[in-house]
Amino acid sequence: MSRIGRKPVTVPKGVTVQLQGNDVAVKGPRGELRRSLHPDMRIALDQDQFTVARPSEEKRHKALHGLTRTLVQNMVEGVSKGFSKTLEIQGVGYKAEAKPYGVNLIVGYSHPVKYEAPKGIKISVDNNTVVKIEGADKELVGQVAAELRSVRPPEPYKGKGIRYQGEQVRRKAGKTGAK
Repeated sequence: MSRIGRKPVTVPKGVTVQLQGNDVAVKGPRGELRRSLHPDMRIALDQDQFTVARPSEEKRHKALHGLTRTLVQNMVEGVSKGFSKTLEIQGVGYKAEAKPYGVNLIVGYSHPVKYEAPKGIKISVDNNTVVKIEGADKELVGQVAAELRSVRPPEPYKGKGIRYQGEQVRRKAGKTGAK
């Protein structure tokens, strides 16, 4: 049996969960999230606990069991606490500027790169080199961080580019030259 799927999801105070068939709506202080879950999974809400059950022991149902529980857990955690990712920009002259629409990246191209943040995502910039992405939807926060990183991923020779905070970039030795 799925060890993750067995655990109940505790709904904290200030968060409301509505179930309509396989559609789940979670509302809290950080916003509201909606999601349609797989029709095979059975979802039950008992006071302040959410449980997920599966119809059979098929491999597919076992995988969906843990996935469904984790999706609901992330929704509950997102509307109560929120999620964030931090990116670091390294390189001479590389910087980011927070704008009302999102962020402007200056990362070695002949033009600044404009990134418009989707609804529900807040992007802030510290010291022109640290970009913080915050939001209630874990999936969307991770997607925005990946899109920003893909503008200029870190290169292996000098390490210049945009990286996740704490990411280790494998460095390569440069040319040794003929002697």
